[in-house]
Amino acid sequence: MNYLPISIRIEGTRILIVGGGKVATHKAQILNRFTDEATVIAPEISEGIKALPFKTIERPFEEADLEGVNLLFVVTGDHELNHQIKQMAAQRGILTSVCDDPEACDFISPAIYREGNLTIAVGSDAEDVKRSIRVRNRIKERIENDELSIE
Repeated sequence: MNYLPISIRIEGTRILIVGGGKVATHKAQILNRFTDEATVIAPEISEGIKALPFKTIERPFEEADLEGVNLLFVVTGDHELNHQIKQMAAQRGILTSVCDDPEACDFISPAIYREGNLTIAVGSDAEDVKRSIRVRNRIKERIENDELSIE
C-alpha cells in the first residue's frame, strides 16, 4: 500500500467516530490533541471518551449520521458493520479510516509526536505499526533529552 503523508486542516471539519470502546477511546484521545470538535456515536461509550470535549451520542449508528461528515473513523469492533459503514461513506466521498483494516482505509494514523506547532509523524503504511511507534518514541526521547534540537 502507498499512503501519502500529509497534514489535513481539520478546523471546521465535521469529524465522526463510530464506536465507543477501547480502540475508539485511543483514537479519540489522539484526535483530541488536535481538536475539541468531533462526534462519537455508539450504543455504549467509554468513560474515557466521555471525559473528552467531544459530543457523544449513545445509540447504534444510523446511515443518516454520515450527513455532512468530512472525516470518519470506524472503530466498532464489528468487522462486518465496519465495512458496511465504510461502503456508505465511500458513496458519499467521505475520507474513512477503518480500525485494524488498512486495506479498507482511505487514510491511516501514524505514530505522532507533537510539541507546540511541531508535529512529527512516523508511518509504515500500516505494515509495521510497532516499529513506527518505536521510532517515534526514539525521536521523542532524543528531543526531550535535548539530543535533537527542534529550535
